[in-house]
Amino acid sequence: MDPYYAGWLSILPPVIAIVLALITKEVISSLLIGILSGTFIYAIGTGADFTLMSTVENAFAIMGKRVDFNIIMFCSALGALVYVISMAGGSRAYGKWATSRIKSKRSAMLSTAGLGGLIFIDDYFNCLTVGTVMKPVTDTYGVSRAKLAYIIDATAAPICIIAPISSWAAAVGSNLKSTGAFESDLGAFVAAIPYNFYALLSLAMVFILCCTKLDFGPMRKAEKRAAEGDLGVLAQPTAAKLVTKNGTVWDMIIPILGLIVCAVLGMMYSGGYWGKDEAYHTFTAALGNCSASPSLVWASFGGLIVALIMYVPRRLLTLSEFMGGVMEGFKAMLPACVILVFAWGLSGVCQEMLQTPKFVEHLVKDGGMSIGSLIPFLIFFIAAFLSFSTGTAWGTFGILIPLIVPVAQAICPELIVVALSATLAGSVFGDHCSPISDTTILSSAGAGCSHIDHVSTQLPYAVLVALCSGFGYLVAGFVTSNPWVCLFASGALMVVALVVLSRISAAKEAQA
Repeated sequence: MDPYYAGWLSILPPVIAIVLALITKEVISSLLIGILSGTFIYAIGTGADFTLMSTVENAFAIMGKRVDFNIIMFCSALGALVYVISMAGGSRAYGKWATSRIKSKRSAMLSTAGLGGLIFIDDYFNCLTVGTVMKPVTDTYGVSRAKLAYIIDATAAPICIIAPISSWAAAVGSNLKSTGAFESDLGAFVAAIPYNFYALLSLAMVFILCCTKLDFGPMRKAEKRAAEGDLGVLAQPTAAKLVTKNGTVWDMIIPILGLIVCAVLGMMYSGGYWGKDEAYHTFTAALGNCSASPSLVWASFGGLIVALIMYVPRRLLTLSEFMGGVMEGFKAMLPACVILVFAWGLSGVCQEMLQTPKFVEHLVKDGGMSIGSLIPFLIFFIAAFLSFSTGTAWGTFGILIPLIVPVAQAICPELIVVALSATLAGSVFGDHCSPISDTTILSSAGAGCSHIDHVSTQLPYAVLVALCSGFGYLVAGFVTSNPWVCLFASGALMVVALVVLSRISAAKEAQA
């Protein structure tokens, strides 16, 4: 089907989906209505037949094009690994071991954030692995599942976008090559890190909230319910049945380590580390050239094979029980996979059918971008708007980098690195908190909480960080030589706002 430029109507489908999800607390039907509204706008705009059947047919056609089967398999296989680890008693043993060493709720949250910071290779891998490992510990100390999901989400994309060795750095580098503006793509990425205010402030916010009691808004209510015993655990009709009590800590740690090792080796292999081209015979070069999705599939099945070798010969599980657990794990991940498919479909409707990127391109070119000092500020909010509407960071900076870099180079070359950082930071905002973002969906799945609860509790935090980051980019437009001044200014504003909002929430709570 040929694309149709729908102008401002191109942002209507995600707006409909997001508003419906927040009102109804039901995500799947909201996403489907958003997709159908987009195909309806397309049919009306092109003058094509817009019967119900044709609208549905177009919706499923775009979903079929956008589905990443590798990510579906990775999620399913990782769900299977989590399930069999629980059946073998590994999660139970790890929970006992960890709680004997982690002595407080604060330590449990900080340990979760620290683990999220260490897994910077890929955000998908981060979201599901951290939740798998830390759920038993955070549950023990009364951390709400919404808070766990927030910690996972806020240490996934934000850490990947400032890690030079990650799949994200590779994606940014591939987009920078097309501009020809930098001698070294990796050098430009590293130079942009201090100006990536959203990522840095998001990480700072996580550690502040882990160390203090400054929660506000819906998250404060979720934490209060958790203190009363309601952690907000998502009902799991296929909850793992403990088959044996003989499992040890190693029955959890070794399969997870196998998963990590296989992920790194898979990325090196797909990146050509052992290939014929000597240009990729270094770890960094291979990672920059890798295909993350198939590598993660290999890793998840590698983890399952390690678990099989560990459990069946020792008779922790029979082969029949192991394979039954694998199938139950696949079933447990089905809701997350359905949400992912529909989210990809909605993104496809916006990008391929209604040309949302073209609408944003017009905003960039015709929206007053000639005001040099305001370029970083404007770019950040344009990127944030696009990424939140489409739920993708990679798609957003893939669209904007080829547009923004030449504009900044022509108008204010001294701001080119700041403009690049603003693009990346705004892209991460939507990936972090949009209801239709992959990592938002996977974070709620990894934490085992309701997707809409995760979205509603973390959104006020993400918006606060975004507003403070915008202030930082406003300062950066006039103080380009020192990123730390801008970061300090935006960070100080964030801390003050956090204290004020927390006190307001506490006052309302006392009055209730």
